[in-house]
Amino acid sequence: MESKRQQKYSKLIQKELGDIFQKESKHLVGRAMVTITRVLMSPDLGLAKVYLSFLLADPESTYKLINAHKKEIRHQLAKRIGKSVRVIPEIAFFPDDSAAYAQHMDKVISNLSIPPAPPEEEDQEEED
Repeated sequence: MESKRQQKYSKLIQKELGDIFQKESKHLVGRAMVTITRVLMSPDLGLAKVYLSFLLADPESTYKLINAHKKEIRHQLAKRIGKSVRVIPEIAFFPDDSAAYAQHMDKVISNLSIPPAPPEEEDQEEED
């Protein structure tokens, strides 16, 4: 379970990285829409695990490109939050497959053929 401080840092980093991907890192993501689904902070606040999901792009190539420019992204993050935090955490990016998994499960469930339930027989005896 994360402490209040970890949660506070997670929210701050999630918000700022979202802005960075929307405004300052368009050259990395192009037309792709990058969503930061969650950020998990280590107890010492030195590492941020950032989970990303992608729309309108090839997830593998976009993920590799973002990972290759990790230092540049961390530098942009430092410019934004440097005065409000002591240490700028190292950033580790991970693909978040939960949306794709949910879509897959929705498709599986919609393709199920479930027969209708047999009609229940009413009890002839009524209890008073």
